[in-house]
Amino acid sequence: MKQKALLLDRDGTLVHPRHYPSRPDDLLLYDGICPELRELQLAGFRLIVITNQAGIARGYFTEADLQLMHEHLQRELALYSVHLDAIYYCPHHPDGVIPALAVRCGCRKPQPGMLLRAAADLDLDLHASWFVGDILDDVEAGNHAGCRTILVDLGTEELPVEDRSIAPFRCPTFIAPDTLNALRMIKASEGITLIGGKK
Repeated sequence: MKQKALLLDRDGTLVHPRHYPSRPDDLLLYDGICPELRELQLAGFRLIVITNQAGIARGYFTEADLQLMHEHLQRELALYSVHLDAIYYCPHHPDGVIPALAVRCGCRKPQPGMLLRAAADLDLDLHASWFVGDILDDVEAGNHAGCRTILVDLGTEELPVEDRSIAPFRCPTFIAPDTLNALRMIKASEGITLIGGKK
């Protein structure tokens, strides 16, 4: 049976935005989101990070550095009994300095490649899943994959116009002022009420 998932962008959504973070300590979780993530996990959602990491192609850090950052992130989440089922990242960028990674690919958001790979690997029902991100490229990737989407409005994007016929794939299902509220919107939409760890 296919499973539902909460797919999350990393920088600006799961952790505070930083310009090309390259060290474990650069990844700082937003306050208050871990209990909400835990409740969604208890309600049956797989938790998956979907992140563009062009800093690898640009030579700012290596895939080994990224692995250390993600191990740190998983440890921080584990303090709240939150477990990531998977982390998918795209190391590519057309303007990269590493030739093998300086390509146009199908995985870099707004392309849906990482979401489709996650669905194939983990047997996910993307139509029953949510994708949360802080830029419209996240929204577009999620919509192309068939997810419901939430834009976390950090004030860095011009919000999509009301007329969805102009740019339908860049229109989120909901807009939230921050990730905490985005997670609560999902819980409300799914009818999730967990008290004391029980559904």
